[in-house]
Formats: sequence, structure tokens, C-alpha cells
Amino acid sequence: MPKDAPLNSGALLEMDPVGPRQRVSEMQAKLHRWAAADPGRRFDDLFNLVHDPATLIVAFDRVARNRGARTPGMDGLTAADVEERFGVPGFLDGLRAQLKRGSFRPLPVRERKIPKPGGSGKVRRLGIPVIADRVVQAALKLVLEPIFEADFKPVSYGFRPKRRAQDAIAEIHFYGTHGYRWVLDADIAACFDEIDHVALMDRVRMRVKDKRVLALVKAFLKSGLLTELGEHQETFTGTPQGGIISPLLANIALSVLDEHLHRAWEPDGELSTSGRRERRSAKGLPSWRLVRYADDFVVLVKGTRQDTEALREEIAQVLAPMGLRLSEAKTQLVHLSEGFDFLGFHIQWRRKRGTDKWYVYTFIADRPVRSVKAKIRTLTHRTSQQDLAVVLVNLNQVTHGWANYFRHAVAKRTFSNLDNLVWWRVIRLLQERHHWNWTDVRRRLTTPTGRWRPISAGEIELRKISAIPVTRYRYRGNKIPTPWTPAIT
Repeated sequence: MPKDAPLNSGALLEMDPVGPRQRVSEMQAKLHRWAAADPGRRFDDLFNLVHDPATLIVAFDRVARNRGARTPGMDGLTAADVEERFGVPGFLDGLRAQLKRGSFRPLPVRERKIPKPGGSGKVRRLGIPVIADRVVQAALKLVLEPIFEADFKPVSYGFRPKRRAQDAIAEIHFYGTHGYRWVLDADIAACFDEIDHVALMDRVRMRVKDKRVLALVKAFLKSGLLTELGEHQETFTGTPQGGIISPLLANIALSVLDEHLHRAWEPDGELSTSGRRERRSAKGLPSWRLVRYADDFVVLVKGTRQDTEALREEIAQVLAPMGLRLSEAKTQLVHLSEGFDFLGFHIQWRRKRGTDKWYVYTFIADRPVRSVKAKIRTLTHRTSQQDLAVVLVNLNQVTHGWANYFRHAVAKRTFSNLDNLVWWRVIRLLQERHHWNWTDVRRRLTTPTGRWRPISAGEIELRKISAIPVTRYRYRGNKIPTPWTPAIT
């Protein structure tokens, strides 16, 4: 097949009438299949897929269901406002007409600063696009993601379909268990703000030939920023964090790192088989494995500290052409026996109590525990005037969402301690609200046999997170499917 063979998008979309979601899913499956079959193919005639009615309907649906749908851009409109004032069909018809005429221009994103987790006092800058821009970005992502997913390496887990943080932790656990004990725990400084636009567009062009799609991507990169003070700023670098397409563009940029470090693991590469890795080790040469989640990544090394330091310098040189640099404050070189934090987990190689055997353990890091405790205290302030049912619903949502994320770590004791904290916080709230003493508490919350009843308000009951089963998360390796291919068994 010619490398720049045009895509017959008309034939692709001319099918029996089906639901928009199924139609888009079939379109994505074909794009992914063609991209995987021909790694050198550059796709043309994609623009018709971007403004296809089915694509825009699915894109709007995703925007409207997103948690940020109630946050307006610089025009002050939310997804609900669009539905009430214009109606979705009319809104999408107008948007499609602008795209087809070539008159669509993205508006500057509205700046919003939010505190970074951990109580450091630092802020993260988000860029909030207007609803129309979000829909077009979502449509672009629907078309581009299956193409680039065919090229992304299995060592990347952040903001990719069917992949999650637990997969990255499981991979670290797997390779740590197999002798990869030196760790480069790295963070890219201001990644979303400093990506070089020229270098990023060059990587997009490796797969996309359609000039209208390329112009649309570039227009979003150059759309500008409306600061919290009302000032307009040009965007010469970066992809605004908060835009729907930004994570995909960041992964396209950072795939330069994945490709460089994973090249040795490709078929016929020097690390591709266990035999080759063992021969390298016998010669005193290192083996390494990258595990990346968005702009946070670790490199696990079976070798020496000097080997890991050399890899750090090599990585800095690989990232430089993309306009990116490692954060000096957040990048560290540690031995696995010291332990390190990644994605909220603390991973450490340590001796099992009562034995001489050493294992890699995954614990919950201190910062997430402090963070969830702070949220619990905020929700259960003694002078809170919220209805008890509302308090219990909020507590259940916060604690169970948190616990489900961490339930694959060594977490039983932490869960029990948090249950204890929550119970006492609610009891003290009730004592303050109803002027109960301890006798009142026991009379109202114990059975005639003296057993404690769950705290409840009507049908809403305070649920214990210690009841959530703590299980090992199984490492899936290269068996993680995309949404467009069956699982590998």
C-alpha cells in the first residue's frame, strides 16, 4: 500500500443507518486496523470524519457527560446552556457548517489555577476551552486516537483507553521482583506548558497528511489564553492542560521517550529475550525498563547506580528536542530497598517479617492518606449544618472511591484506621449537633445485646471501606487490548 494512500472516508461512512456511537466505533476500528497494518501510512481525507454528524454527536455526548461540563469557558456557556438555548441538533449543525466552510476558529482558553495535591502551596494552571471548542477537540480525538494508539508503546499507561495506573504499578512490581532494583524516579517539568509546537506537529505529521486536520490541531495549540486577570496571552509552547485533546497530544510528544527506551525490547532488540538480557548481565551491561504515566515516569534498571545515572543523561538529551526537561526537584535516583512513591503508591523491596526472604511490596503512600483524611475532616466538621444523609453520602463517595483505587496495595490496616477516623468524626458531629453524651450515643447506636449498629440516616448507611476486598492486581503486560481489538490471551 502506498505510504500516503488517501483514506476513502466516503466509503467508510456510507453504511446502513446505525446509531452514532456504533458508527463511530466502526470507523475507529477501521482506522486502527489500517494504522496497525501499515506503520508508515500517512492518513489523508480525515477531515470529513471529524465533521461527520455521527462524530459530532458522540463528541458532544462525551463533553456533556464529562465532570467539567458545568464549567464554562470564556463565553460563559456550559453544556446545559447549549442544550437549553440552542438545542443540540441546531448547535451541532452550526458547528459542522463552520468546519466545512473553514471558518471555525477556536477561542482562547480560560485560565483557572487549582492547588496541587499535597499541600505544597503550588498551583496547577488549567485551560478551559469553550463548549464548541471542546466538541471539536473531542471529535478530533475520536479520529486521531485510534491511529496513534497503533504506534504507542506498551510501557505508556496514562490517558490511554483500557489502561490504568494500577497497570503501571503492576509492571514496576513485576520487574522489581525480577532484579530491576535501581530506579530513576523522574518528572518532566511543566510538561503541558513547554512542549515545543514545531516538534509536536512534526510527530503528528508522521501519521496525518490531511492539511485541514493539521491546521485544526495547530489552531488549538495557538488559540491563546485568557488569564484570571482578563489579559490575553499568546501560547507559543505547550498544550493547555484541561483541553480534551491535550493528553493525546502530550502522549504523542512523549512517545519519543517511549520509542527510544523501548527500542531494545522490540523483536531482535538487545533486550528482547531473557537469554539476551542474561548475556548482557554476564558482561556487566545493564538492562532497563521504562514505565510511564503521562509526564511521570520511572526507569527500572538491572545494573548499577552509574548505569542509572547514564540513562538519566540520555533521557534528558532525548527530551530536549521536544522542548522538555526533567524536574530537578522531583527527579531522583533511588535503590528499590529505599522505596519510592509513584502514582500515590509507595513501592519498596524489603524483607518479609519473620523470614530472610525479600519481596517487592506496594503500600499506600503517605500523601494520599493525608489528603483523604483532610477531606474526611472537612466533610465532618462538628458545626456542619448539612443534613446527616448528605454527609454520609459524601463520605461514602470520597472514601470508597479512594479505597477502590488503592485496594490492590497492602491496605487492610490503613482501611481499618480510616474507618475508625470516619466513625469517630461522625459521632462527634452528632454529639455536637444533638448535645448527646456518651450514654446517649450508646443508647441510640447499639442493639439490646450491646452490638454497635451502623450509623445511618433513613436508607443511607455509613459503609466501611475495610469491607472492600484487598487483592493482588495481576500484571497484564502486553496483553492489554485497545477498544478496537480483542484481548490477547
